[in-house]
Amino acid sequence: MAVEVVPLTEADIPDAIEVIQQAFAEDPYFQWVFDPSNFNKQRNYDSLAARCLWGINNALFHVAKETSANGADRVVGVSCWLPPHAASEPESWYSWCQGWVLSWRQMLNNVWHLGRGGLRTNRYWIWKERQQEAQSAIWDDPRGYYFCNTVAVSPQAQGGGIGRKLFEAVTDMADREGVKCYLESSRNVPNVQIYEKMGFRMKKEMECRDGEDVCMLYCMVREPTSEK
Repeated sequence: MAVEVVPLTEADIPDAIEVIQQAFAEDPYFQWVFDPSNFNKQRNYDSLAARCLWGINNALFHVAKETSANGADRVVGVSCWLPPHAASEPESWYSWCQGWVLSWRQMLNNVWHLGRGGLRTNRYWIWKERQQEAQSAIWDDPRGYYFCNTVAVSPQAQGGGIGRKLFEAVTDMADREGVKCYLESSRNVPNVQIYEKMGFRMKKEMECRDGEDVCMLYCMVREPTSEK
């Protein structure tokens, strides 16, 4: 069956969220930052929907669609990348307003669902602090980086090269522009080895610690290349 990578549309959001929730159900970071006894899947869905709506206009949000013999499409993969932002350039008014709209939607979700759906906010902020430290140590290109925020492939479709197609939708662009790419993986094996095959190199191990509970994240950078 043919697989095509295309920009996310609002009609794709329900299927895209289903892929993300399935792919990340056993993700180490997901399990560390969420309390499983209080996890609210619908609250998580609504939060992801708000981010998808934001991403359509503010990120490089793609879906991989598989077309069956009868012509029907189904979403089998999702990726979201943040575009590079030069450190010397201030945030635009448009970007600021879009961020405010996203925050407002998430606040409404908190009110509607009477909470954050099991999100351990202290651990979220621990991660953000470690992330800031890691990026400050690693990011040395003043033009900024293409930042891989999410790549997810449906468990039923893994192993068929769909993840590579989602990556190449952005890394090919980065190569043409001569811009670096950055990602954080919560799995050493096998993810780090897979990303290395796509040109990423390990730059830093990030330890997110909350008492005795630790989540490791692996920070990787890809240099642009003209080789294909």
